[in-house]
Amino acid sequence: MHRHFKIHKPCGYLSQFVGEKPKQKKLGELFSFPEGTMAIGRLDQDSEGLLFLTTDGMESERIRRKDVEKEYWVLVDGEITDEALQQLRSGVQIAIREEKYKTLPCRVERLVEIPDFGPRSKKIRDARHGPSSWISITLVEGKFRQIRKMTAVVGFPTLRLVRIRIGPWLLGDLKCGEVEETTAFSEQFPDWNPS
Repeated sequence: MHRHFKIHKPCGYLSQFVGEKPKQKKLGELFSFPEGTMAIGRLDQDSEGLLFLTTDGMESERIRRKDVEKEYWVLVDGEITDEALQQLRSGVQIAIREEKYKTLPCRVERLVEIPDFGPRSKKIRDARHGPSSWISITLVEGKFRQIRKMTAVVGFPTLRLVRIRIGPWLLGDLKCGEVEETTAFSEQFPDWNPS
C-alpha cells in the first residue's frame, strides 16, 4: 500500500533524504517517512512551501506533467514594474546547464496584500535596504532555479520564494515544517481538469 504526504518545506532543507554534506538538513529530519519515499518536484534549499512526497513512482509522473500548474509567491528586491511583469508573462531567456532557454508563457500578478508566512529561519534583508514587492508566478514547467533566474533577468532578484499550490492542492494552513499524510492525487481529484 503506497503512502502520500504533503509538507510545508522550511528554508534550509534539501528536498531529499540524503545529502552530499553531513550537516545539510534533509526531509527525513522532519518526519518518520516510510522507506522508498520520494519528493515530487523539488524545491531548492533556500525555497519554502508545498512539497509532495510519495512511495508511488506513478504518482510522481502524474504530478510532474505539464498540465499540472505550480504557483509560487515570490518576494523580489525592488518595486516591480509593469514592464517586468509583462516580460515574465511572455517568457524570458535564462541559462539551464549553460544552454540558453526561453521560459514558457506563464501567469504573473502583483500581490496586493503581503502574505503572512511568518519569519524565515534564514534572515531576509529588511526595509532599510530599500523596497521589495510580492508577486505570484504560476508555471507549468520547473527548470532548475527557474523562478530565481527569471526574476533576476528582469532586474528584480528573488529574496524569498514560497510554493503555495500544485494543481488543485493548496499549502493552506500547513505550518512551516508540518507534514500531513494524504491520499493519492488521482484519488483526491479524479475529475480534476486544469483547463
